[in-house]
Amino acid sequence: MARVVKKAVYGTLPSHSRVQLLQREPTSRNSQHNSITSEREDSQSETSSSSGNSSVECSPRRKDEFLRYEDSDEEETYTTSSKISHSFVDLVSQRSLGHGHPASVNLEYGTRHLLTNGNLREHTTHLGEMNKIFCSQWLNGHQIVFGSKCNKLSVYDLNKKELFSIPLLTSLQNRQPESQCGIHALAINPSQSVLATGAENTNDIAFYSLPTFDPLAIGEGAHGDWMFDLKWLDDCFLVSGSRDTTMALWKLEDANNPTVTNFKALAVKRCKTAEKVRALAFNKRDVEIAALSLNGYIHLWKADTFKQMGSQKLHHGTENVCLGYHDERNLYAVGSRSHTTVLDARSLQPIQNKNIASPYPTCGIRSVSFRGDILTIGTGTGSILFYDLRSSKYMLFKDTTKEIVFKTSTGWVAADDSPQAMARYTPAIYTHCYDSSGTRLFAAGGPLAVERRGNYASVWS
Repeated sequence: MARVVKKAVYGTLPSHSRVQLLQREPTSRNSQHNSITSEREDSQSETSSSSGNSSVECSPRRKDEFLRYEDSDEEETYTTSSKISHSFVDLVSQRSLGHGHPASVNLEYGTRHLLTNGNLREHTTHLGEMNKIFCSQWLNGHQIVFGSKCNKLSVYDLNKKELFSIPLLTSLQNRQPESQCGIHALAINPSQSVLATGAENTNDIAFYSLPTFDPLAIGEGAHGDWMFDLKWLDDCFLVSGSRDTTMALWKLEDANNPTVTNFKALAVKRCKTAEKVRALAFNKRDVEIAALSLNGYIHLWKADTFKQMGSQKLHHGTENVCLGYHDERNLYAVGSRSHTTVLDARSLQPIQNKNIASPYPTCGIRSVSFRGDILTIGTGTGSILFYDLRSSKYMLFKDTTKEIVFKTSTGWVAADDSPQAMARYTPAIYTHCYDSSGTRLFAAGGPLAVERRGNYASVWS
């Protein structure tokens, strides 16, 4: 609900002496009704003169010199507190008139209201001959960029219902991994001016200028295998994690260069005790980078020195493929085969009552994200779950005991052996993301283990 900050308004309270006077016990109105009691005593002023100069010193006022009226012509009431409305309409109206208290809205308020009241509806989009969608981000209020396993970078416009393809960039070295596995990650810098994602070779990084998608630069030579995740530290520095267990630190020197530049990483280091760096998260509060490896470890790196500080073995170490970070509460969320574990970022230990079991224990957790106190979980069965961190349970519809679960529509795909043969599948949710307002949710993925073309994405709004 709305947050309201109260500020003191000077001049609304009586003076100190007046408050003390009003707190005195009044005299009986039966004995002296409509009368004025006046008691005065004359006091003589002391006069002193010296050297032809004279000064007069007045004696201080005595308590009995004050005239007190038992019945006043005007009744004055002083209000020490005012009733503040939490209605959005009242707050906006008062703000337009220049009145009211400074107010802000909780980040997840709109999302929570729409979810608990069942106001979100699924709108599916057919994406044509495209394999699994691994990553996605909202560009603005009506455009979404995403990357697929078939190595396609695309932008979908919700208003025009059109799909645009972005050409991929090729490095000069052309060092391809043994096999290609598409675009697994994309990241937009804090100023929303540069997009970093996979290049033509899945071990390189391509940089595009936003919102025009003009090619800027190609980062090459750091990884020998697939690049799994990317995270911006600020507008210039970027960290990448790879399947070959290495992590690289990049610096984009000049984002306004008219020609595409090829550059190398500032540092490339192996992540100790790791097997395939699968996901990354940047902890702004502690200036740390968290790396999740497929063998069930979470690793901490200092962002300013790019040095690994330690590794922590996770209790649920099977199929750890997704990692989320809550900047306000300083928490990590790790998705595994059967659980979503919430960790304290300071100690990397699970929070009490935050070892969240999945209703589908054999299909795995494929994507996690925080929206305020709402933890959104994408599963391998095409279901999206919503967990309330405050109440430590899955969210329920308002005034019911029914859990809120979004189930994506099943799609038809062409079989590999025969384009005419169609098969039905339920997509795994490999990626999901909220728009800036939190009132629309994009979710996409693909068949969990089947390599087939033809894909669908869903937007709940």
